[in-house]
Amino acid sequence: MLREEILNDLNAPGENHTSTTRRNFLRAAALGAVVGPQFVLGAEAPQRSAPDGQSFAEPARTLSLTNDADVIVCGAGPAGIAAAITAARAGARTRLFEVHGCLGGVWTAGLLTYIFDFDKPGLTHEIKTRLDERGARRSKNPSRFVYEPEEMKILMDEMCVAAGVNFQLQTRVCAAFREGRRLRTIVTESKAGRQAWTAPVFIDTTGDGDLGAQAACSWEIGQGQECPCQPMTMNALAVVKEANALGPFISFNGTDEFNGPGGHLTAVAAFTEELKRAGIVASYGNPTIFHVRDNLVMLMLNHQYGVKPWEMAAFTKATVDSRAEVFRIMRALRKLGGPWEDLQIAATAEQIGIRDGRRILGRYTVTKQDLVDGTRHEDGVALVTFGADIHAATYDDNKLLPISHGNISMKPYEIPLRALIAKDVDGLMMAGRCISGDFIAHASYRVTGNAVAMGEAAGVVAAIAAKSHRLPHEVEWSEGAEKLRQMGQRV
Repeated sequence: MLREEILNDLNAPGENHTSTTRRNFLRAAALGAVVGPQFVLGAEAPQRSAPDGQSFAEPARTLSLTNDADVIVCGAGPAGIAAAITAARAGARTRLFEVHGCLGGVWTAGLLTYIFDFDKPGLTHEIKTRLDERGARRSKNPSRFVYEPEEMKILMDEMCVAAGVNFQLQTRVCAAFREGRRLRTIVTESKAGRQAWTAPVFIDTTGDGDLGAQAACSWEIGQGQECPCQPMTMNALAVVKEANALGPFISFNGTDEFNGPGGHLTAVAAFTEELKRAGIVASYGNPTIFHVRDNLVMLMLNHQYGVKPWEMAAFTKATVDSRAEVFRIMRALRKLGGPWEDLQIAATAEQIGIRDGRRILGRYTVTKQDLVDGTRHEDGVALVTFGADIHAATYDDNKLLPISHGNISMKPYEIPLRALIAKDVDGLMMAGRCISGDFIAHASYRVTGNAVAMGEAAGVVAAIAAKSHRLPHEVEWSEGAEKLRQMGQRV
């Protein structure tokens, strides 16, 4: 009865709120776990709905502020891992926040399984070496290869722990606060509630430019603010009866070539015909199988078109629909029998793979022309060799041409440090998909080998800036390059 009495007190008209709240607090304290502190907190906050019922003014609250880091990295995908490890190795107290339950982002939670543009010095070389020590990498091609996601997951844990990175999982950055142009504080949300953090330098490695947008940076997406943008894909791991029996359908099966026997496009064409035999037309025009190890394969089968990663109703539907398609295809193939007999989905990605998010405007914008010219820079931090990879924007386009290359002949080009430094906000850097570039350039540099190289550069410059009481745009890249050489991480 006591709980009902408290609820009645809260809803009683004409009561003095202060006296009612005090009485409720005392009663709740007596109840202990029966009511719980969350109930008392709710009792303290009066309703502030607008008269039209269309908005709610969230009551202000005071958060504890943690000031124990020189560099805060938001997002622990390939770029974030590289940024955090490098900043910590460079002597900066480093915090890393990740929304998923593991480090690695698209490598792990996204089950990417295939890596591009990884033939670079520094952390990319170190990661390859460590994967090889575990027997967790298929193909010895230094630039592109299949890896085992669970081995990558534990490797990321070990490398961050060894570097002294203070990382926190299942934590999302949800707000950013500036003093003038200077980013000073971020707020995170987790089961611990809302927490505030401050540091001299922040790095946005969220992939979708979440921190930059929250800090009121200008940004772009896709081919325009309303897109069209590249589609999303849900990857999946599957167990097969005998991987060798699927040889003609497995991409890069014994070769590194895109064409010819065992090549990627040859396997895609064969697999597409096999899907047709099962009565299936995949939503992705280049359905792909990669061999992970033994009888474990990765399936890349689907596209979700026209979805922005922050439109959560559409994002949720895309996730549900893509997972349903994976299982529909699996069941259809299984009915064919033969090598498909006992085909079983082992795991679908925790998060659908996102190709297009916000591109935060920086102090330089990488453009299509840079790819055409093979532009080099004095402050070049990453050499990109991967061409523009543009997946069709609509299902109808996908039927005609699943992937295009921007109608250009691409030359290797460099990403300058300036593209990693926010234009509108001081103390903020970016690495990975959310750096400053146009649609065509983004379709080239967005792959994870380049994300790692960008993360290294952002991490070392952020550490130098924080430790020397400067802003990132005040640090010359020559200082960063020299520091990486001293650390044995040469970019």
